[in-house]
Amino acid sequence: MIVDTAATFPKTSRLRKRAEYLQLSSAEHKTAVRGFLVVWSDNNLQSARLGITASKKIGCAVVRNRVKRYLREFFRHNRFGMAAVDVNVIARRESAQMTYPDIVRELNKAFRFIGISSCSRAVCSL
Repeated sequence: MIVDTAATFPKTSRLRKRAEYLQLSSAEHKTAVRGFLVVWSDNNLQSARLGITASKKIGCAVVRNRVKRYLREFFRHNRFGMAAVDVNVIARRESAQMTYPDIVRELNKAFRFIGISSCSRAVCSL
């Protein structure tokens, strides 16, 4: 069986330690879309890394795990086109009722701001 390494989600592409999440909590780059809050900060690595926060407010474990699976799948397909940043996607209640195409549409809106300075966001949102 041949595994496409570009389509994997290795440990090096994940935020894994509490300190990494705490560092992102004070980041100045944030954007909100329907169902999600996306927080990011530049890192000193060559690739983007993803962290997911899904609290019990979203729903039961089945619902939370589905939302996290959808987020990982989106990131897995789009991580090579991103700048070298650490991203934490915080799921909100609305994300529990969203389908995968809805999540892709909303995250595409949020991720297009990554790598753009905050002063030029107004120009991009027009």
